[in-house]
Amino acid sequence: MSLELDRLPKVWTVFSATALQWGFEQLALLSPMIVATSPTLGGLALLGSGLYQWTPAKDTCLRHCRGPAQFISEQWRPGTFGAFRMGAIHGSYCVGCCWVLMGILFVDGVMNLLCIAGIALFVLLEKLAPGGPIGGRIAGGALIAAGVIVLIQGC
Repeated sequence: MSLELDRLPKVWTVFSATALQWGFEQLALLSPMIVATSPTLGGLALLGSGLYQWTPAKDTCLRHCRGPAQFISEQWRPGTFGAFRMGAIHGSYCVGCCWVLMGILFVDGVMNLLCIAGIALFVLLEKLAPGGPIGGRIAGGALIAAGVIVLIQGC
């Protein structure tokens, strides 16, 4: 019996925000263009994204995501299922690096290509640049400040 990998959920699908988006829409916290209509939601998304940049979980995920060759050498498993398992585990680390940053898309709009490009560039630099982890903490501080400002202005 062969394992049909095409039918298994992809790592990003498991971590998708579709249910969260639907719930926010039902509560009228998102516009039809999927932009936060609530300053509280926007401020909390920024604040949460910034705080996550400083957590041990973020550090662990980033360390594994920055070194895929080391991960493969340590976690090597033969065969199709072994490759799937390694991909799922490593993919989970990579998702763990940036899943909270995706919440920022609710602030500027999920369809805002400039916001998407900015987040993608940040993730790329954090993963590949020599000072990536330090840059992530600096960006985290900026996100925390932005979240506080949005929350204060929204009151």
